Amino acid sequence: MYRTHTCGELNMSFIGKDVILCGWVQKSRDLGGMTFVDLRDRYGITQLLFNMETNNELCEKARKLGREFVVQAKGKVKERSNKNLKIFTGEIEIDVDELNILNRSEIPPFTIEEETDGGEELRMKYRYLDLRRTSVKNNIILRNRMSQEVRKYMDSVGFIEVETPVLIKSTPEGARDFVVPSRMQPGTFYALPQSPQTLKQLLMVAGFDKYFQIVKCFRDEDLRADRQPEFSQIDCEMSFVERDDILNTFEGLAKYLFRQIKGIEFSEPFIRLPYSEAMEFYGSDKPDLRFGMRFTELTGTVKGHDFAVFDTSEYVGGICAEGSSEYTRKQLDELTEFVKKPQVGAKGLVYVKYNADCTLKSSVDRYYSREDMKKWAGIMNAKPGDLILILSGEKKKTLTALSELRLEMGNRLGLRKKDKFIPLWVVDFPLLEWDEESKRFYAMHHPFTSPIPEDMPLMETDPGKVRANAYDLVINGVEIGGGSIRIHDAAVQKLMFKVLGFSDEEANEQFGFLLNAFKFGAPPHGGIAFGFDRWVAMFGGQDSIRDFIAFPKNNSGRDVMLETPAPISNQQLNELRLIIKTGKSG
Repeated sequence: MYRTHTCGELNMSFIGKDVILCGWVQKSRDLGGMTFVDLRDRYGITQLLFNMETNNELCEKARKLGREFVVQAKGKVKERSNKNLKIFTGEIEIDVDELNILNRSEIPPFTIEEETDGGEELRMKYRYLDLRRTSVKNNIILRNRMSQEVRKYMDSVGFIEVETPVLIKSTPEGARDFVVPSRMQPGTFYALPQSPQTLKQLLMVAGFDKYFQIVKCFRDEDLRADRQPEFSQIDCEMSFVERDDILNTFEGLAKYLFRQIKGIEFSEPFIRLPYSEAMEFYGSDKPDLRFGMRFTELTGTVKGHDFAVFDTSEYVGGICAEGSSEYTRKQLDELTEFVKKPQVGAKGLVYVKYNADCTLKSSVDRYYSREDMKKWAGIMNAKPGDLILILSGEKKKTLTALSELRLEMGNRLGLRKKDKFIPLWVVDFPLLEWDEESKRFYAMHHPFTSPIPEDMPLMETDPGKVRANAYDLVINGVEIGGGSIRIHDAAVQKLMFKVLGFSDEEANEQFGFLLNAFKFGAPPHGGIAFGFDRWVAMFGGQDSIRDFIAFPKNNSGRDVMLETPAPISNQQLNELRLIIKTGKSG
């Protein structure tokens, strides 16, 4: 037996007992006649004591231990004189009488502590060392705990976990596929699934009325902090259901996870916000409702005062930042520069300071009277001490810019607290979006999303106005999951393909397997997929999903530890009948 206990379980109740511990040397301290070693494993840290007076040879051996040596220590549990109440084992130590070095370590390339001196690229190269750090290790443990709780809940409500293939057919909708050449069928390719969408619909046709899996998905797209080329979904589908059945079931999952993982109870139903309202009042289909600052439109109110910026704008709207009227000119100039950034896209900012003494100060005083601005304040429910911030321009762009400004003010005022959670459902998305360049409609979600039943007549007359029977779960401004009621009728699916510009031949070539399945009795069905990595990161109090994945890629999609992607040998290329073309792709 290598060990009798872990480095995280011993306390005062073990005093006097003989134990064997194994782990890595975190650090050691020589204090004259004594040497102390912090021994670390997955479970925690325990202090080892080596006393020169009782065993000089053993103490000398301990002094030669380097960081990250793997050792076995045998000894007796005793009470510490200098207790460390910050850790569970901090009241005891092990008086070691036998020390065995199981493996030596080179000096690590960075310190394996919370305040490490290793940059991100270096830590990713030695990710197996980075995973020894407590915070990163705890992220992976949190991920494991959440996956277990998801399975418990899904099993409790009758879902069956079914694995779907990783090598599937490439389809044109959505992000770019990762493709895998076939050696046995030269010139043909598999695709790695962006989602098991069509496969889970086929499971509904097969009669598995409640399916789920925690599944790997793959998308060849440009990366950000919250994206990886391979990621995990909680993928779910149900038969003989309407939208409310799905929302209630998976609102139940969300409430269960909040209760089990965070100790937070949600007794009230989640807010349900139509897409049109989300865009009109928050400029985003994933609004952060931890704070207010809803948009107020002022277009009709502000025109006709010879202020060309407002007079020529399609839309004028603003937000009210409570208690911010004391913002200095420097702070207001910073906000003006913020909204002018390319990623925000506004041309300028108008402000009105509603001072505590009821005076009003604005950047457009020369065009508008105090009575005018008092009227704006009334429309926006502003009160003395508040700051009104106004943007104008083309409506869609201005709403987007206002959304960024609102989030920026939320950050500046400390309103986006990570320990506060406001979940909501955003519903009734547009079914289609028009692409001006290609002069055609694209599915906003995917081509298997069902229209809202009452909008079906518009499919052939005005498809741009059709709403999707779709829904997203949004928490704190982050889209955690999304789904829809699916099309289960072959005629409706055929019409959808027609609106998207597919010929019958193209539809059959790419989705014939699904259309054929629909001929054999497809039940009404719908589902949802949650971004598992993103949900874990949120519960872990972080924005990036990278530290919640054991072996992530960097922003270039590269694994610097495995040094991949990498070239393959000429022999492999010949077996696959592939030729590598150099230079930029056309």
